[in-house]
Amino acid sequence: MKVLLLKDVYKLGRAGDVKRVADGYGRNFLIPKNLAVLATPGAMKQVEHIRQQATVRRAALNQEMGSVAEVLAKLVLTFGSKAGETGKLYGSITHQMIADAIQTKTGITVDRHQIDIEPIRTLGEKKAHIRLTVDLMPEIKIIVHREGEVIAAVPVVETPVDATVEEPLVETRVVEPVETVETMEEKE
Repeated sequence: MKVLLLKDVYKLGRAGDVKRVADGYGRNFLIPKNLAVLATPGAMKQVEHIRQQATVRRAALNQEMGSVAEVLAKLVLTFGSKAGETGKLYGSITHQMIADAIQTKTGITVDRHQIDIEPIRTLGEKKAHIRLTVDLMPEIKIIVHREGEVIAAVPVVETPVDATVEEPLVETRVVEPVETVETMEEKE
């Protein structure tokens, strides 16, 4: 079935676009929620008017959400979780947990459906996109560490381009295993 989109629909199109969709998707979701109408000749005459209205609405919404996007772009979330020896979590960090952490840290309410990331099942640093509008998708940083571990932020030191370093900044040592009395007796 062909439909004319009245509003922006994520992963489908923008308002004013004519799209071919599955009959059930159009009949049971898009049309009842007033996101689209059937693409009849009468509806096709209103395409330009719908696009103009959507452009004005989209611009106002982007301006309103711009400050929220700036706050979210600077956000770093840390989660402590139990994990195995290989770094695989016992359980996962879900969309709802991320949404709750954003709410407590910034006071901004984000629906869990707006978060674009697979459930996190391993330790490490991940990036997640938050869908505020079709055009605004700030990226947040998520750090997952073992429960009880202390995370130390590594300071970033910028060196001038023309500076030359003659000595290494970090001294490395090779640590040899210490032989104990028990290991010496096992060798004999």
